[in-house]
Amino acid sequence: MNTQNIWLDYSSELRSFIQSKVKNSAITEDILQDTFIKIHTKLDTLKDPKKLKPWLFSVARNTVFTYYKSNNYAVEANLLEEDIDTEEPMHTEKDCLAGIIKNLPKKYRDPIFLSDIKGLKQQEVAKELGQTLSTTKSQIQRGRKLIAKGYMDCCGYVLNAEGKLIGETKDREDCKVCATK
Repeated sequence: MNTQNIWLDYSSELRSFIQSKVKNSAITEDILQDTFIKIHTKLDTLKDPKKLKPWLFSVARNTVFTYYKSNNYAVEANLLEEDIDTEEPMHTEKDCLAGIIKNLPKKYRDPIFLSDIKGLKQQEVAKELGQTLSTTKSQIQRGRKLIAKGYMDCCGYVLNAEGKLIGETKDREDCKVCATK
């Protein structure tokens, strides 16, 4: 399947989905265009053609999220919930991340959540947790290392020469973190 066929088959569904999230026609069209650019450039990463539709909607949802984040809008959790009727939701890195973070010790989980998920500055995190900035920085750094280790243990990711995680998410049933959910 190529991008043109995907456009013909799915663009109206994706447009409706995006419109339900942003409520603005001009922004919807911009996000739809960005979504299809991503689809076109990443289509070769889709391993199972049977999972095309959930993958397309994941790309659209992530593009909406990126729009909100880049424009400093607060995103309601239910805004980006998947409301597409699909047989089997696609297993993504986000699924693994939720399980990995959940399994972190509280002393790392809380600073990571406040810093990396809520977007607070490390100084604000330290104040919120009632601890020193150096303690907070240390906990965030260790927490991030534990998250990387979680991906290596869970899905077999490895660190490349630059120290960045590389790999691919396994199917849900092969994932050590998500298969237990």
